[in-house]
Amino acid sequence: MKNTGIICLNKPENISSFLAVKKLSRLLGIKKAGHTGTLDPMATGVLVIMLGSCTRFIDFLPESDKSYRASVLLGTQTDTLDITGTVLEERSVNVSENEIKKVCESFLGETMQIPPMYSAIQKDGVRLYDLARKGIEIEREPRKINIKEISVHDFDGTSFTLDVTCSAGTYIRSLASDIGAKLGTGACLTSLCRTKANGFSIDCSLTLEEVEEHIKNGDIDKFILPLEDALDFYGAITVSAAQSVRFRNGGELSLDRIHNNFENKLYRVFSPENKFLGLGEADTENKILKPKRVYIPSE
Repeated sequence: MKNTGIICLNKPENISSFLAVKKLSRLLGIKKAGHTGTLDPMATGVLVIMLGSCTRFIDFLPESDKSYRASVLLGTQTDTLDITGTVLEERSVNVSENEIKKVCESFLGETMQIPPMYSAIQKDGVRLYDLARKGIEIEREPRKINIKEISVHDFDGTSFTLDVTCSAGTYIRSLASDIGAKLGTGACLTSLCRTKANGFSIDCSLTLEEVEEHIKNGDIDKFILPLEDALDFYGAITVSAAQSVRFRNGGELSLDRIHNNFENKLYRVFSPENKFLGLGEADTENKILKPKRVYIPSE
């Protein structure tokens, strides 16, 4: 079984992302693993997990849009903005599906969003959800988000399904609450599934049960993807055998000896055998390629 790479997990409901990674690591027999973006315990869906030496590259995955499918209940407001929280207020609901669609479409584009108190954001080294659990609410700075796509389905008079594609850092719980506020009914989430993240979709994500089954069948390796596939945002360059050794040992390379039109940015570096060596940062002024992060599969 591969001890390094990337696997997409369809996170189950009612466990933390940390626990999901721990369960997967135990199944795979891998000590080092880390996810690329937290999901609430209530949420399911795409959790991209980097295994072994790939964990050293988590910070280099480019920020990408994420997609979600959420169930929204109108007429109910909670302290957590989802159905797991304490109900703060209940109101009658008398809106049409067209009204909901119009309000949802008003959030398209760049807007400012106030993060919820029940979030992992830190304030002076303390997670906001830890403060919220103590009944402490503090002022939060609004953050710029971008709603790229939003659509409403299956409205039954009090609840509906919401499909959203948005910039990283968008809180769907807050979006649902803001929609409810604009409708005058209040709202909270009853379910949330992340359908796309870091370029990976729910279609290529495995449940923990499926992972276990593929391990028993001996074909789990075909679901563990190479690190360089997730880093294809960066351009690729191939260096010589001698340069490969120097790069792997942390040595700078001369740009004049690499045939490429370089810009001041990161590149994926490959050996002549097309083996991924790591990420190098081009410095066109000094004409060098500096190792930014070296990939050592055996870690």
